[in-house]
Amino acid sequence: MSENVTAARPYAKAIFELAKKSGNYGPWSERLVFLKAVVSDSSVAAALDDPNNTASDRSGVVEKIAGDRLDAEGVNMVRLLAENNRLPLMGEIGAMYEELRAEDEGVLEASVVTAMALDDTYKAKLADALQRKFNKKINIVESVDESLIGGAIIRAGDVVIDGSIKGRLAQLNSNLSAR
Repeated sequence: MSENVTAARPYAKAIFELAKKSGNYGPWSERLVFLKAVVSDSSVAAALDDPNNTASDRSGVVEKIAGDRLDAEGVNMVRLLAENNRLPLMGEIGAMYEELRAEDEGVLEASVVTAMALDDTYKAKLADALQRKFNKKINIVESVDESLIGGAIIRAGDVVIDGSIKGRLAQLNSNLSAR
């Protein structure tokens, strides 16, 4: 997995710089999501993995499926990735691109796992508190895990805040076991 990240990084950075220079963050995001879906398809993945296919064959498969959804820059990117046998890394490239974009735009994605769905008022208060803590615009991605019993687990960047009842009970159990 870390090999994929290492291999994908220079492509993501190059795409990000290209998008930044032209001010096309949104179109590149859409393009990368679309291409990830294309190369993730089982029949396309099989064609990309086929050792009998040339780089031109591999890029041709993707270009044909993409049709007019790729401009000249998108086609060049697909051909470069095909030449270097990196098309299967489209998911990692897209994820890194989004991280670079968010950093540049001053946005931090916060994953919030709760025992039950948050109402809009609480979500707004939480986003405001996190924005003050991290000094960035916060994008909350919410999910529900009923096993938490109550409270929440928040992941924002490298920070994890476990305020769940399940987490507190585990900590209590650990403290009591240590005695």
